[in-house]
Amino acid sequence: MILYNVTVNVAPEIHDEWLIWMRNEHIPEVLGTGLFVAHKMLRLLTEAENDGSTYAMQYFLNDLDDFETYRIEYGPKLQAKSFEKFGDKMLAFRTLLEVVE
Repeated sequence: MILYNVTVNVAPEIHDEWLIWMRNEHIPEVLGTGLFVAHKMLRLLTEAENDGSTYAMQYFLNDLDDFETYRIEYGPKLQAKSFEKFGDKMLAFRTLLEVVE
């Protein structure tokens, strides 16, 4: 199983709007691709000295082929949509991991 993790730092002034948007629009769009088998949204409790809140979205896939399909066909559009809505008020970085247990 593959884990696609998106860690996002969200500025305080957009936090509430962003959280509603994630729950009602973005996550359903990601899952609507049909490529992911599960997901989790987590909030970091041990924040570094930064402004804002940090979340990790974990999306689980069966294999790397499904991730490649997402990365090529869906990822750029969904990332652009996020940036268009919130600009640099949310900063994201992405990691790809293999579940070993």
